[in-house]
Amino acid sequence: MSNTTQTINEQDQKSVTNKRYLPLLLVNYGFLFIGSLSSSLLSKYYFNHKGSSRWVSTWVQSAGFPLLIIPIVVPYYLFKSTQRKPFTGFTPKILALSIFIGFMLGVNNLLFSWGNSYLPVSTSSLLLSSQLVFNLILSVIIVKQKITFMNLNCVILLTLSSVLLALESSNDQPHDVTRTKYFIGYLATIGAGLLFALYLPIMEKVYKKVYCYAMVMEMQMVMEVAATVLASIGMVFDGGFTEMKREGYQVFDKGEKVYWATVVSNVVSWQLCFMGTAGMVFLTCSLTGGICMTALLMMNVVGGVVVYKEEFGGVKVVSTVMCGWGFCSYVYGMYVKNKMLKDRDDGGGGGHDSDDKNVGSYNPIEMTQIVNSSSSSSPPLHIGV
Repeated sequence: MSNTTQTINEQDQKSVTNKRYLPLLLVNYGFLFIGSLSSSLLSKYYFNHKGSSRWVSTWVQSAGFPLLIIPIVVPYYLFKSTQRKPFTGFTPKILALSIFIGFMLGVNNLLFSWGNSYLPVSTSSLLLSSQLVFNLILSVIIVKQKITFMNLNCVILLTLSSVLLALESSNDQPHDVTRTKYFIGYLATIGAGLLFALYLPIMEKVYKKVYCYAMVMEMQMVMEVAATVLASIGMVFDGGFTEMKREGYQVFDKGEKVYWATVVSNVVSWQLCFMGTAGMVFLTCSLTGGICMTALLMMNVVGGVVVYKEEFGGVKVVSTVMCGWGFCSYVYGMYVKNKMLKDRDDGGGGGHDSDDKNVGSYNPIEMTQIVNSSSSSSPPLHIGV
């Protein structure tokens, strides 16, 4: 390895000792928190006030992809904080993978919209936590995630919270939704969770070949474009674009201005959610990203109860407590392990074991343009317990 490349790798470590790592991680979790909570509540608001097109609800989840131009071009053209020009190193293989994953994301968005149109926010949110156990299994298979007591304990607790809800689901059926529609919404939500469980480890696998955080946003933009194309095709065949105009003017019971404000707010909130998800997977790992998202479902449950006055009986209380308990135990385990690694690094402990997934090789903000073939032997690793 040349001295130049060695210097780059030393400067561009994606590790807990990197001063830029923690702020970027917190920003992405903030995006995920705000986006997850607001998108869930706004999607339900659309259906509660006589919005009926599931294709419209699917389309708004990805149609805000132009917003991703901001984190892609601003660091290079405005702040001059990176030497990497946008879309540099975007190979045909990465482009093809991004398009394929984007179509998969579009199907996931449709299933989520279908389920959200029939189920209360609190029920659909807790049901989505069922994806965690499949996320763990698929992470082991796809990215060789190590199973530890901490992550297994968290997955079990969060999954049991979903099972508890399922046992009492019949008591939570909305009055204006038939039993058949409720069952369809239940299956669609479970399907969305399972598909997302596959999406996360695939993304982690792909991100191991990505240079920097800016490139993650570039890939995310291509995925959102692909998902939007899929949703737009469905909109055309289902009359969705015409339906949007008719809904806003004649159907939506809060008026046309509120309708379009709801649509625009939904577009922005979903982009924040997906940006946060992509950033969390890149900076940590797919399992950590899935656990963080599932823990946020607890806030969606509370949001549904506060905003829409949904019932919050004993089962939901227990499920919410178990979600919080599982997430806190995981975060504490991750904190302890990362602190041990940081202390070892500060003490000059030398190289890392090959099994460690907690320290990576690249800076999450940028990767300089000088990357030669010898650096490819050091793939970015991820922090996780």
